Amino acid sequence: SEAGRAALTEYYRAYTTIAERDGVGIVLDTPTWRANPDWGTRLGYDAARLNDINRRAVDQVLSVAETTTAPVLIDGVIGPRGDGYAVGEAMSPVQAASYHSLQAQAFATAGVDLVSAITMTYAEEAIGIVLAAQTAGVPVVISFTVETDGRLPSGQSLGAAIGAVDAATGSAAAYFMINCAHPSHFEDALSSDEGWLGRVKAIRANASRMSHEELDNADDLDRGDPEELAKDYLRLREILPELRVIGGCCGTDHQHVGTISNAFLTA
Repeated sequence: SEAGRAALTEYYRAYTTIAERDGVGIVLDTPTWRANPDWGTRLGYDAARLNDINRRAVDQVLSVAETTTAPVLIDGVIGPRGDGYAVGEAMSPVQAASYHSLQAQAFATAGVDLVSAITMTYAEEAIGIVLAAQTAGVPVVISFTVETDGRLPSGQSLGAAIGAVDAATGSAAAYFMINCAHPSHFEDALSSDEGWLGRVKAIRANASRMSHEELDNADDLDRGDPEELAKDYLRLREILPELRVIGGCCGTDHQHVGTISNAFLTA
């Protein structure tokens, strides 16, 4: 709807303003985390309509990019087939590649700079998305989420999951990201001198320290403390030698991201 597109433009503009203020580039995501076949079917979307909505989402973000002086990368977002907090019924890499190919191809045709698989809960689905992106001819980022113990919902460690994806795809992913977890949930998991640590180049953490289960059952949004979160990110920068992209997930808004960006520039 026109009202919906206007609301999205206003939302994105809060973030491009931060990029302009701080003289940095920005990755703008399409609002398509749930625009895949299973979830689309619930709303009566067939494959043709899903393809159309994914391509229109790219057009929406491209229109925002035209209004900012900041360098922009357009990112087509792919979410998990099932729950973003639990594995549920797992797919093989081949099944995942087939399932997610609709979005990957739609994004590639619409002209994105990259695609990102957000809130991945197990390695096999992530492998499949890398394969789908390769077939579509577009760069891909894989973002895992973790529980409060620093492990994926599947029980696998971050290092093992990243290693599995790289081993199965010839290290084809552009880089890896961690999202939808508070830094306190995964900071200890990054205490390693192994090579996989250099593959983590992006963080989109929660402001809330709540577990996934607590977030699911919460009646109110937990915004946490933007200043405290910024300090957490500064510690992560010391641990992650290749950290390049920062953002936010549950509980965050432009205030959190602006505070983090400012901390990175002034620390």
